[in-house]
Amino acid sequence: MLKLLLTLSSLFISLYACSDGYKGCQQKIIDSHAIGVNTLQIPLLKNQKLIYSNAKPNANILKHDPFLNLYLIKDNKKFKHPFRTNYKLSLGSSAVTSKMVIEGKILKKQIGLNKFATFNETVPTPSLLLNSCCALDGLITPQGIIQKEYIDNFLNSKKLEYGDIGVRVDDEKNLIIVQRVDPFDDSMKFKKGDCIISIDNYKVKNSAEFMRKILFSKLNKKIKVKIKRDSKFLTIDTTIKKRYGGGYISDTFLESKGLYFSDDLTILKIGDEFKKYGLLVGDKLLRVNSKEVSTIDGIRENIDDFKHFASLLFTRRNFQFFVNINKDIKNKN
Repeated sequence: MLKLLLTLSSLFISLYACSDGYKGCQQKIIDSHAIGVNTLQIPLLKNQKLIYSNAKPNANILKHDPFLNLYLIKDNKKFKHPFRTNYKLSLGSSAVTSKMVIEGKILKKQIGLNKFATFNETVPTPSLLLNSCCALDGLITPQGIIQKEYIDNFLNSKKLEYGDIGVRVDDEKNLIIVQRVDPFDDSMKFKKGDCIISIDNYKVKNSAEFMRKILFSKLNKKIKVKIKRDSKFLTIDTTIKKRYGGGYISDTFLESKGLYFSDDLTILKIGDEFKKYGLLVGDKLLRVNSKEVSTIDGIRENIDDFKHFASLLFTRRNFQFFVNINKDIKNKN
């Protein structure tokens, strides 16, 4: 009986939402106050709200995803027709605000926590990516689109942790190519330029699908990844580890050691092992392995250029000093 009631309730919500198409979606956004200044506050079932915000909301927070700036909060103001994620195949989606609807489609899918999805039209931010029945296909943020798969993973995960095997990939000529590998992982078997073929005999279609499978896997799970290296096919046995960086968190592989940076390369957080180097929150990074850096991308490009240790040049109140990071440094956060 309960299952029947839930089904009928879902059907009623769908019919209500679809009755006026995107015009109804706009009214739903207005009625629910779903779009604020630089924030999204989306009513869900069970008196809950999905929040996208760069700042911690003043609310009863049930869970938080710092990688995507998502919050799930308890909301005592029950909304009559809450939003839901889209479980159906959509022919198209639209960026919707209270004032405009821009029809289009996702141009490039979200590749893990390193590249958000992009839309084929210029769209206002923040806004909602919806189908004509007002179901969520994504959240449109200034950094790009957080796709529905990541929204669902956030809402359905009891303990939010992302998996990692120490590689970052991208699509090149319809192939999944390893762009970076963790230089601090002595067990690393992947190399830059490896072409990913399959995971546990499942042929992955693109980098977006590959990264989802890794990120959403259980920690400590053992997997087999088939690759092509030069002209040879190899199978690599590896284990899913915890992901420390990506999205709105710096992702330089130093995060797994406890060192986190802001966009201007100022230290935001320091793990226990780095404190013995004399580093302080607020120190600013200038060079990596003798190469001048000014962005997170600069760290990524140069951090793996070493044999035994990475050499980092910092500045503090016009005083410059070097820190050499050994490969075997452990994170004790």
